Amino acid sequence: MIWDYFIYFALSALLCWWIGAYSAWKGHPRTAYVATLAGLVIFFTFILQIWITLEHPPLRTMGETRLWYSFFLPLAGLLVYSRWKYKWILSFSALLATVFICVNLFKPEIHSMTLMPALQSPWFAPHVIVYMFAYALLGAAAVMAAYLLFFRQKDTSEMELEICDNLVYVGLAFMTVGMLFGALWAKEAWGHYWSWDPKETWAAITWLAYLLYIHYRLMPGHRVRLALWHLLVCFVLLQMCWWGINYLPSAQGSSVHTY
Repeated sequence: MIWDYFIYFALSALLCWWIGAYSAWKGHPRTAYVATLAGLVIFFTFILQIWITLEHPPLRTMGETRLWYSFFLPLAGLLVYSRWKYKWILSFSALLATVFICVNLFKPEIHSMTLMPALQSPWFAPHVIVYMFAYALLGAAAVMAAYLLFFRQKDTSEMELEICDNLVYVGLAFMTVGMLFGALWAKEAWGHYWSWDPKETWAAITWLAYLLYIHYRLMPGHRVRLALWHLLVCFVLLQMCWWGINYLPSAQGSSVHTY
C-alpha cells in the first residue's frame, strides 16, 4: 500500500523545508527557494501517487486533508517570503507542516477507493484545495497576531501590522474563491447553491468575521490590540468551520458535509 511509504516522502520533504527555513534566517534566499521547492515536489509526488491509487483526489478524510494542509503551508510560506521577505514565515510553515505530518504518521487513516456521489463533482477538488491554501495563509496571520499580542505587547510597528493585513487579504481572497467553488459543487450535488447547512453557516460566519477585521483596520482611530484579538477570534471560528462542526449535535445526521 502506497501509504506505507509516506514516512520516506514526509521526512525527505521536511528536511528540505527546514533547510529552506534555516537558509531564509541566514539570509540565503536562493538556497531557501531551492530547498523549499524541492520539498514541495517530493511531498506532492506522494499526494499524486495517492491520487492515482485512489482514482480520485485524496480529499475525503481528515487524514487526506491534512496531506494537503501539510503541502500548502510551505507553499504559502514560500509565496509570502517571495513577496514580502519575512524571514520567519518559512520557519512557521515548516513547523506547522511538521505537526500535521506527525499526526498523519502516528495516526494514519485508512484510505478507501470508494467515493460517495456528492464527492464525485469536478468542483469538489478545487473547492477543498483552494480552502486549504486559504487556511494556511490565515493560520500564518493568526500566529503573527499572537506574536504581536503576547511577545511584542508594546511598540508594535505599522510594518508588523501590515504583515497580518496582507496575509488576511490574500487568505480571504482564496476563501472567497473557495466558497464560490463550493456553491457550484452544491448546485451540482444537491441542486442548490446554498442551504444554510451547519457547515455552510459557520463558513459564512468565518468569512464575515475576516471581512469585519479588514474594515475595522481601515477605520480611522481603530485600536490595534482589539484588531489583533479579533484576528485570533477569527482563527477560532475558522477551526470551528474546518473540523469543530463535526462535534456539534446540530451537524450529526443532518449536515450534508458530514461523511
